[in-house]
Amino acid sequence: TGPMSSECLGDFLRITLTAEYFEDKYLSLFVVDQSGTAWELNEAMAAQCGYRVTYTACRSVQLRASALSCHSHLEKDVFTVTIQIKASHTPDMSNATTHLKSASCYYGPWNPREIKCENNYMEISVRREVPQTIKDFVQDEPEDWTLVFPEAKAEETSIWQIVFHQPEEKRALLVSNAWSAGYGLNATDSRVLLRVPYTAAQIQLVEDQGITFSVLRSSTFYKYQWVILMVDTAVACPVDGVDYTNKTITWTVPKYIPPLSAGMTSLKDVLVEVGVDLHKLSAKEMASRKYVLLNELTTITMKVPIGAEGGYYKTSVSRGQLGVKYTINLFLEHQWEDNKWGLTKHTIIKEIETPFEQAEVVITNNLNLSAGLMNVTVGTFLPDAELANLTIEGVVVAVPEAVQHGYLIHRARYANGSKAYVLQVPLDAPSVKKEYMGEDMRAYTLNVTLTFITYPSSETFVVPVVALSAVKDAVLPSATGFCDGRNLHLIITRGNVDQNWLPFISDWHLTQEAAQKYNYILRDNGTHLAISVPFLSPHVSYEGFHTSAIKASFYLTLKDDITLAQRRDFSISCLFSPSELIQCLPNGTVIITAVKLVGGEDLDTALLVLRDRQCKPSLVTERTATFKFNVNTCGTSRKFNSTTVTYENEVLYFRPGDAIPIYQLKFLCLYAVEQTADVPYESKKNPPPSIKPGSGCLALSLKLFKEKSYSEPYQESEYPVVKYLREALYFEVELLQPKDARLDLNLDDCWATNSQSQDSLPQWHFLIHGCESNKDSYRTVFHEVNYSFRVKFPQHLKRFEVRMFTFVQGTSLLQE
Repeated sequence: TGPMSSECLGDFLRITLTAEYFEDKYLSLFVVDQSGTAWELNEAMAAQCGYRVTYTACRSVQLRASALSCHSHLEKDVFTVTIQIKASHTPDMSNATTHLKSASCYYGPWNPREIKCENNYMEISVRREVPQTIKDFVQDEPEDWTLVFPEAKAEETSIWQIVFHQPEEKRALLVSNAWSAGYGLNATDSRVLLRVPYTAAQIQLVEDQGITFSVLRSSTFYKYQWVILMVDTAVACPVDGVDYTNKTITWTVPKYIPPLSAGMTSLKDVLVEVGVDLHKLSAKEMASRKYVLLNELTTITMKVPIGAEGGYYKTSVSRGQLGVKYTINLFLEHQWEDNKWGLTKHTIIKEIETPFEQAEVVITNNLNLSAGLMNVTVGTFLPDAELANLTIEGVVVAVPEAVQHGYLIHRARYANGSKAYVLQVPLDAPSVKKEYMGEDMRAYTLNVTLTFITYPSSETFVVPVVALSAVKDAVLPSATGFCDGRNLHLIITRGNVDQNWLPFISDWHLTQEAAQKYNYILRDNGTHLAISVPFLSPHVSYEGFHTSAIKASFYLTLKDDITLAQRRDFSISCLFSPSELIQCLPNGTVIITAVKLVGGEDLDTALLVLRDRQCKPSLVTERTATFKFNVNTCGTSRKFNSTTVTYENEVLYFRPGDAIPIYQLKFLCLYAVEQTADVPYESKKNPPPSIKPGSGCLALSLKLFKEKSYSEPYQESEYPVVKYLREALYFEVELLQPKDARLDLNLDDCWATNSQSQDSLPQWHFLIHGCESNKDSYRTVFHEVNYSFRVKFPQHLKRFEVRMFTFVQGTSLLQE
């Protein structure tokens, strides 16, 4: 075991870097030559020098080296390769650890001609035969060689140049130029080698029997002692020939490729062997895997079922979609005998990858109700896919940080190497959406997006996870209510499903601002919602009108904040005394409020009248009409007895053209009859009336209103108020305490100053002794105050209108 292992596979050496040691690390690979020099192995060098780096299904790194690779050492058919690996946790390779691995393999005997088709290069090596002397060339003195051919190396067996045979021309390259062009050349005592990357400029694509080959026709010249030798170094490798039908891979290779069989008159098969990962398979092994090998007259065909033993599935991503591809690393070794070369060995390594096949991700949700957890299993996934991060409520969270959001993530591994991810999320986690389903059920919804990354390709794909669990744990809101003398109170105790439900009165959303408009009191502390409404309110319903009581009801609905679906209805009903509708003032003034009853929704309160139909309401709302009149008017009748006088009238509603009312509300006021007695008196001059001074605590308010209707005062946040000259200012003075109907509010003196101090100068008086100032160009105007649902005691308020002015001295404005 250990960090690296090696294996000899014919004329290849494979070194494996185990995932246990090198997973999740940045790697740099080097090949070390006999002098100890380390050559960094990149893609270009690997193709030029006979190396191939791949990743396995178990995420190990494999280095495959040819027996005649650069910087390897070949001696007596034993080749030795030494590699150096630097591993670091950072891309800049800081604090890298260095590992060294040297391995040797025996290979022999060599065939006269050996051709390799690796996935990143083509390689041909040929045996040196008896030298063929160049015509008319005679070497007399050793120094003449370098005089004639200074480009040639000093060694006795060095390659001099290579000639490429192309349809339009022949092109010769010296060794140094060939190396610069990416070709690999080498010569040993017994062999000449040429290695060609598939990207080389001189490569041609040639088709034979429907199969495309990558072909390079070339002759290589090298010196042997004092003569020039030439060998045919043509090489050809198939680049296609793979078909996928009926869930089977079919790989077809023509036997005798024209560039390799040129000049031959007799060809005879010697050996055909196939295998996987450079391991040759016997007929029995192939049968157990259901592989089929067909050695026909002109072609060799291999058939492999997709998914069969020897290959593996890997994760693939196409346009963001998750899928899989089946991958298998086949190889074919074909040896034939001919009259030109004798024995040729043609080895083809073919990494086959099936087309993209979309995969579905299975998501299962197992609710652990006793622990209050959602257990969501996502997957399975292949070993080459890893969970990279999660997106929770729009925030990207790394896997180690998910626990801070309440997510526990476990990785479940299976015997075949695949895995799944298990998310454990508490039901009360903030990211778990809770929704009322009806009756006593709640739906818990987990909505999270998982992002995965594949190795080593670094492709990413996302898996949206939406898991739903229905739990019988809904607690619905409940309500209690009560009434005092003039108000209805409804108190709703919140449950666990109504945190976002909104209070509505019919289709009217009850907000704090809306409640203030009607003098309602709305309080919400998160656990309780309390609403208080006056008995005479626009949203109170009335029914069951009797002389002893009237039934008043207030209805409230809780609605879903998104769909506005009706979720829960509440109501409070109370019996009030009819005396709440009438005020019989000592001065003979009667204030009566008529209310619209349930069932009379089409009744227009503005058309209500008293017995004298000329007496119409002074204040009208959708549900009420208020009349103010004297007991000696509006058709009021009276009855006397020894102690009281009873005044009686009716509020009536007539349909147009009808003489009989469809609405009739009788009311009466009782006044005590004072006793009389004969009292002797003498005539004296009556003293002037006087008022005796008294003392007490009075609470007053002074408000500025926006309009003459006195419906909306300026709020504190709106001050200072900007007005223009002669623009009307509407003031209201109200006696707040005590609330005694016997008291009348009278204004004596009102003035304006140029600062917030009431005693500062200059001053301008616009009310003097309760009257308008006759010095004003625009007189102060008093406005009548009538009874309404906001104004219970009109005698406690005074309203007046003043035109906007400014202070002047001479002809100049005075400013602070």
